[in-house]
Amino acid sequence: MNRAELIAAMAKKADLTQKDAEKALKAFTEVVADELKKGDKIQLVGFGTFEVGERAAREGRNPQTGETMAIAACKAPKFKAGKALKDAINA
Repeated sequence: MNRAELIAAMAKKADLTQKDAEKALKAFTEVVADELKKGDKIQLVGFGTFEVGERAAREGRNPQTGETMAIAACKAPKFKAGKALKDAINA
């Protein structure tokens, strides 16, 4: 499912116009991104948790040349599915 299909499905499910569904999706993604930038986590009970994870610096290899290279430490977004979502998928 791509963004346009998601917007259409949200509009149909919530009985909204596609324009309103697009605004709601954009607002949701912006709020999630802003909170993660601050280092906070977002917990939606029954759905899951969005949070920031730390990746340590490490050495990697260039797959073309095989030479080692340094990979810097960074932060990465993580999503952990909630129990209700896992149960719905496995039902």
